[in-house]
Amino acid sequence: MRRFLLLLVLLASVLGGAAAWWLNQPLPMATDSVDVSIDPRTSAQGVAQVVVRAGVDTSWQLLYAWFRLSGDARQIRAGSYEIERGTTPRGLLRKLVLGEESLRAMTLVEGWTFRQLREALATAPQLRHETAGLTDQAIMERLGRSGQHPEGRFFPDTYSYAKGSSDLKLLALAMRTMDRHLQAAWQHRSADSPLQTPEQALILASIVEKETGREADRPQIAAVFSNRLRVGMMLQTDPTVIYGLGERFDGNLRKKDLQTDTPWNTYTRTGLPPTPIAMPGRNALLAAVAPAPTKALYFVARGDGSSEFSASLDEHNRAVNKFQRRQ
Repeated sequence: MRRFLLLLVLLASVLGGAAAWWLNQPLPMATDSVDVSIDPRTSAQGVAQVVVRAGVDTSWQLLYAWFRLSGDARQIRAGSYEIERGTTPRGLLRKLVLGEESLRAMTLVEGWTFRQLREALATAPQLRHETAGLTDQAIMERLGRSGQHPEGRFFPDTYSYAKGSSDLKLLALAMRTMDRHLQAAWQHRSADSPLQTPEQALILASIVEKETGREADRPQIAAVFSNRLRVGMMLQTDPTVIYGLGERFDGNLRKKDLQTDTPWNTYTRTGLPPTPIAMPGRNALLAAVAPAPTKALYFVARGDGSSEFSASLDEHNRAVNKFQRRQ
């Protein structure tokens, strides 16, 4: 009897040692990595079968037994995972329990229009393109913003997404992020700002974003436009005209374009245009609500990326002669 019990103990030790060895050995795979998608409410047995079908060369029964014996079978999370060569059964379960999904990233660039944003979404790898074929208005309806123009509503930043995620989900996140940044910026609005609503701040910020990529000039450019709004001057800013031309703009802004009226032509209409013209970043938002303390009403490009600011038309004309006409 004692020999029999000793044999059982030895057998259990051998099996336990084998199990411990297997748990820490890399799972065999024919490729460097395999993609595994686990749907919500998939059982632990189903997860094991999905992993094997994806290309992990092991017994699904062994994986399932490990999931059950670990006590974490119910903690496995749905999602899209990338199982890399060298992953052990122990490491696999840890990844699935922690929800360490395989993520991709997409950067929304400051100054992009909604058209450019949609083009980028359409080519984003491993993103589910639910917006394909939808109109801009239909997209906003799906995002819960029926009747709202999409321009400028999405915050430029880098967003991570899991394989197979919906482009609508990414847009919703970017929209909420813009809402948050806009409200935060609005709290810093100068007491003498001519802007009456966060919506107006978003529109002005989009113009500032398109006027310059130089951070130091943004508060001053915002000040020029704020000063003009305050005294009733036309903004006369080229980016709004270009936006109004849409696909008709061929890269060359002509005098007739400045004279052709559109809702966004700030050479023919006073005040702000009806919508933003691009996606403004955080610094443009802050510049719009808290511009530099200056009386400048004009600015002209110096040719080096910076601008020359003037408080009077005579000063401006001299600056134009100096920097544009080289007189």
